[in-house]
Amino acid sequence: MSYTQDMSDFIQQLGLNVWSVYLDTAIWLLVGLMAAGLVKAYVPEDAMKRWLGGKGFSAVGRAALFGAPVPLCSCSVLPAAIGLHRAGASKEATVSFLISTPETSIDSVAVTYALMGPVMAIYRPVSAIMSAIVTGMMVAFVKDKPADLNIEPEDESTVSCCSAEPVKTTCCDSTAKQGNSCCEPVDKKFNNKLTQALHYGATDLLDDISKWMAFGIVFAGLMMTVIPDGWLAQWGQGLGAMLVMLLVGIPMYICAVASTPVAAGLLIAGVSPGAVLVFLLVGPATNIAGIILVKKELGTRVTLIYLAGISIVSLFMGLLLEKIIVNYSLQIDASQLHQHNFVNDDVALLAAIVLLVLSVPAVRNRLMPFFSNV
Repeated sequence: MSYTQDMSDFIQQLGLNVWSVYLDTAIWLLVGLMAAGLVKAYVPEDAMKRWLGGKGFSAVGRAALFGAPVPLCSCSVLPAAIGLHRAGASKEATVSFLISTPETSIDSVAVTYALMGPVMAIYRPVSAIMSAIVTGMMVAFVKDKPADLNIEPEDESTVSCCSAEPVKTTCCDSTAKQGNSCCEPVDKKFNNKLTQALHYGATDLLDDISKWMAFGIVFAGLMMTVIPDGWLAQWGQGLGAMLVMLLVGIPMYICAVASTPVAAGLLIAGVSPGAVLVFLLVGPATNIAGIILVKKELGTRVTLIYLAGISIVSLFMGLLLEKIIVNYSLQIDASQLHQHNFVNDDVALLAAIVLLVLSVPAVRNRLMPFFSNV
């Protein structure tokens, strides 16, 4: 009887903690999804390719700055980066884009602010850009040629993303075709940029991240439930903890947004902010499938430098964050999840309901036909 009661209390507390994390996250995720949709709708693909052309520091810097707000996860960024490389982007610019894009984005910054406060929300994208620039410049010194390219015919391009089915896009018409770039399919019902942005953020992007986001929120709630405050602190500090996060993060597939509640859970469990930052940088930027594709496209030496650069910069930025926190008495505390009172409770609840509806395609298509993917 005691066991049954204890289990019931545990499940109840877990549910309350998961709901608390979800409430704090929902409105910021909706804001981030909208902002990401606007970036997608208003930044032409051809312009992206022009900005990422060239070699050297300027190309690397442009790629890092351009990739930082773009809403692509570590899976979907791979075909985009390969497409840019085959369209003429240098290997260093390609690697820079490949790192900064999944490590941070507009939506992930919003969720980071909601779960871990302003310090991490600012430091995380700065670290991502630094990682992209440094690693890109390291790659610039590699002289070996990339692997042979199997470029698709001009009139169509086929790419696949992890376990998803191959997606084919065809050029709109002969006048719209420029070089090897093709227009994306456009649904005629989305007759302006704003509706395209709303649809992309609420469907394609949300569907890409929803499963991992749900896992992250449940994980954060579980950490709040089972781990006493400070229990992991004895193992969660210093370079050793950062190396553990590095080993865990490199093979993992998790996007920048979904990694944030997981990181918040680690922070609650007592892992230091520096070690959490390493996870936030390495987890989204690398995974086994991505490493294999980078090796195939850019060669073995570039791949090794790509991994080394991400690892070294992540560890450096983690150690620097720890030093800054101590020297300036800053605080990064995921316990502030319960302290965000600048969002009205009714607004937070409405955002949570809307996000829940949008996250389930069958429900979304039935209740909000505008967001139907059909």
